Amino acid sequence: MSSSSGSLYVIKLGSSTIVNHPRIFEEINRIVKRGSRVLLVAGGAEAIKQKYESIARPLPFLTLPSGDEVRYCSPEEMPYIRAAYHENILSRVHEYLKGYGLSVYAQLGGDQGLVYGQKAKPIKAVRDGKTVIVRDSLFGQFTGSHAAFLKSALATFDVVCLTPPIWEPELDAYINIDADVLAAHLAVELEAHHLRFVTGTAGLLEDIQDPHSTIRDVYTGDELSSVQGRMKQKVRAARLAVQQGVCDVNISGPHTLEEGGKTWFWHVERELGALDLLNKVARIPSVSQDEHELAQFLLDSVRSPSVSGKIDEAGNIVFRKGNGPHTLLLLGHIDTVPHVWPVRTDPDGVTGRGVVDAKGCFVNFIHMLEEVDVPEQGSLLVIGAVEEEISSSKGAYYVRDHYAADAVIIGEPSGEESLTLGYYGLFKLQITIHRAQEHTAAKDSISVIDELYRVVEDIRLRVRVVDPQSLSALIDIAHRNEGGYLTVTGTLNFRVSPAAGHDYRSKIDLAFGDGVTVEILRDTPGFANPRSDSLVKAFVRSFAKQGKTIHYIKKRGTSDMNTLATTWNNVPMVAYGPGDSSLDHTNDEYLHNKEVESSRTILKEAVAEWFRLRTEE
Repeated sequence: MSSSSGSLYVIKLGSSTIVNHPRIFEEINRIVKRGSRVLLVAGGAEAIKQKYESIARPLPFLTLPSGDEVRYCSPEEMPYIRAAYHENILSRVHEYLKGYGLSVYAQLGGDQGLVYGQKAKPIKAVRDGKTVIVRDSLFGQFTGSHAAFLKSALATFDVVCLTPPIWEPELDAYINIDADVLAAHLAVELEAHHLRFVTGTAGLLEDIQDPHSTIRDVYTGDELSSVQGRMKQKVRAARLAVQQGVCDVNISGPHTLEEGGKTWFWHVERELGALDLLNKVARIPSVSQDEHELAQFLLDSVRSPSVSGKIDEAGNIVFRKGNGPHTLLLLGHIDTVPHVWPVRTDPDGVTGRGVVDAKGCFVNFIHMLEEVDVPEQGSLLVIGAVEEEISSSKGAYYVRDHYAADAVIIGEPSGEESLTLGYYGLFKLQITIHRAQEHTAAKDSISVIDELYRVVEDIRLRVRVVDPQSLSALIDIAHRNEGGYLTVTGTLNFRVSPAAGHDYRSKIDLAFGDGVTVEILRDTPGFANPRSDSLVKAFVRSFAKQGKTIHYIKKRGTSDMNTLATTWNNVPMVAYGPGDSSLDHTNDEYLHNKEVESSRTILKEAVAEWFRLRTEE
């Protein structure tokens, strides 16, 4: 069963891939198993060719004035084209995905008017050397879809598959549409996170005769003189999607999403220098539990003989430079909270989900792999953790239990002139009240929702006794009525100060009698680092070198620092990174270029100074 909240992939498959390279469905199965939703948009060139050959019918084409050939779809040809998609595409998609145990909803886009469009104007063509006007070509453009239905289908089925043709309401007829452009429009309309065009070459090629000449990046305004034929439509579709949507876009292949070459499209100018990686990372959506694409992108991007890289069992992206015994860990996180909106770059900075919390911080960590000289006795470990923004903290727990370090810098926004020494902890509770239904006018009747509020206030009083500095918020309430029973569930968050210690939980009574259960979802104590250790000293010297006075702060939020501190005893930990943390989780995240660069300078010197101090000990 597909997850209604998982990230959305729109994947365009050519019919040659579907017909001749079914291993692509193994890759799609892995995407579904990671919890993502998948909309396949399938082309039909190979399927239509096979259909016409099977009935010995000539396949009609038109020659355009440009010299390009396009398939000619007159009203007489449409039934054969529709049949080709049903027989050679939709049936195969069903068969292959069913083999992986996946549920599939598949149809022509135009069936039941699900995807609709408008017939194009008459076109010019060349016949027998003369230019003619062709008026009956059933080719058109996308104007919309029943998006609510598609979203419901994506929440219900593991994979939804659509193909051309689509529906023309005014003509009351099917019209053909380019499948690449259809995929781009649907990705924009459904706010997809990832759009992939799978083709028969290793992405776009600089030299079509050289299968290894993949163009890795295409920026706004880039001229692609080597792109010919059908690939022009893919480029057009990719650019449409990055200009109008929120998704990251690449063309991959041959006939693979994962193993071949990739050409990425970026809606940003080419000349970004030291800010290039930040602007790319910001444009790859990575909402919690959808970090795989960003992790793989970073793994492919960091290519240095002195740096080893991997994606570990938890999904964290892990880099190491140096093999000495003195290990400094730079721990950031690569996930963000929902929702995703278009990333925009201006001369002063970049705005988009996660640029402050905390992609800017982690990209600075990545730059340390290149910029810092790690001594022979040192080792620089850079990790981008997954699921930091949700209660699981899967990445940080895996780091805690499978890695080791002598000191840790956490990648969280502190502002360039401040150093974070500690965080409040997180005590997260789920309160469920289950009662038989009764009339609200009954004597002494109290609604389950009113009872929830009373329990919440009682818990707040009990926690405040243990930690007077605690902060709390009721962040979610769900209510249902089933079989004559009422159930209300509330999620109550506490931010617990470091002063409360590690054993505060044992001092809080969470028993409330029959029908009321309180489950602890998260129990992470606060942490505060002293100012006297070598890690803080390294930052003090770095700040001084830049003519700055260091400001120490302790935050009321919680970070992966807290998770490590539950078992990493006597390991110095601080947090540092660019950005205004008051913008965390808001729709106003903005990161200034100057702050990114100045904080990178401070970080570089602090890392180098820590290795010097460690060597002297």
